[in-house]
Amino acid sequence: MRVLVTGGLGYLGSHTCIDLLDSGHDILVIDSLVNSSIERLKNITKISGKEIKFERTDIRHISPLIDVFQGFKPEFVIHFAGLKSVSESLNSPIDYYETNVAGTMNILKAMNVCNCKKIIFSSSATVYGNPEYNPCDEEHPTNPINPYGRTKLIAENLISDWVVSEEGAKALIYRYFNPVGAHISGLIGESPIGNPNNLMPIILDVATGMNDTLSIFGDDYPTRDGTGVRDYIHVSDLSMAHAAGVEKLNSLSPYTVVNLGTGKNYSIYEVINIFEKATGHKVNNAVAPRRNGDLAEVWASNEKAKNLLKIKFNRSLSEMCADAMRWKQNQIKY
Repeated sequence: MRVLVTGGLGYLGSHTCIDLLDSGHDILVIDSLVNSSIERLKNITKISGKEIKFERTDIRHISPLIDVFQGFKPEFVIHFAGLKSVSESLNSPIDYYETNVAGTMNILKAMNVCNCKKIIFSSSATVYGNPEYNPCDEEHPTNPINPYGRTKLIAENLISDWVVSEEGAKALIYRYFNPVGAHISGLIGESPIGNPNNLMPIILDVATGMNDTLSIFGDDYPTRDGTGVRDYIHVSDLSMAHAAGVEKLNSLSPYTVVNLGTGKNYSIYEVINIFEKATGHKVNNAVAPRRNGDLAEVWASNEKAKNLLKIKFNRSLSEMCADAMRWKQNQIKY
């Protein structure tokens, strides 16, 4: 199929492109390069041995976006493009609504123009808010507590309404928990621009001597060791789920929501300990005050992913840490 991937040079999008190419799909990547690098395009080709089409396009700008869609005529869209920092969304909510909500609306408009009826949308477990119970299943109430989560939920609702309005339309909503790790080749991985907000890039900076200390934002949460507890999924398992979604969408209900997580949970101290054992690198850390918008604990029920999509998430947290470290060391070499 002709698959258009928005944000396809980002962390998640680039890994998914490799799996799509391995499955024989014809891919066009669009990316604004605001939070990514053109170097990823070369590395995707190195890994896959296949060329992919690329257009530098911003989803906030409807006219050039429609031009790209009309030129490629996609049969399927995977929509990764968006802003994704909880803390940043608290300081710049308008940017988040403009990109994550209006940008998604533009994608749907462009799909309508070229009669494309299938989409996988990159959502987030932040839509659940402060969980009423764990593990969170897809029926858990949605009550996001920050602008990032609210923009993701609004975009989900927009896509749901679009599916109802467009005959033959189908959508698969993936709610990610915490993607970590890197491609086993070490050629692509998470490379945030500016100060990283996620745990693993910060751990990597400390482990490689780029920063002195990992700040643990609060050790007085009502968890087993006082630090935040999360569900971590290998980025390659997540990308596999997208390739599976492309194959299975026709057999699903018109609008389907699926969690992507391992169903396992680890505290920050546990992640540090596993990382140190997996890589042999020390991670100096110190407790800092809590951050606004952080939750005590949340992890996934992934029964729906396993039963509906027939996918399993087999990579361990140790593998995630080792793969992430290999990627980081390759970055330092070059």
